[in-house]
Amino acid sequence: MTGAADMIVRMWEARAEAYGVADLITWVCDTALPELEHDPLHVSSEVFSSTDHRVVVISKWRSNPRPLPDPPALLVARAPHSWDFTQVDR
Repeated sequence: MTGAADMIVRMWEARAEAYGVADLITWVCDTALPELEHDPLHVSSEVFSSTDHRVVVISKWRSNPRPLPDPPALLVARAPHSWDFTQVDR
């Protein structure tokens, strides 16, 4: 059984073009996440946006997180970044 300490959390972040925040969010929710959500290792995903045109996806995985596909270039001001985290016992 996989415990919380075994969970991998991936943070994916992209800066949208100023005119494209809504379109990037739509792409994430309608295109990118459905490609991941059927994976049996995927636990959950949340999508966030900020006032400085960033879109962030926090996804939880049992192991081996899959990357989000690359968004259409016209929606982003620069290439997305991602980082993996594990929970710290405290």
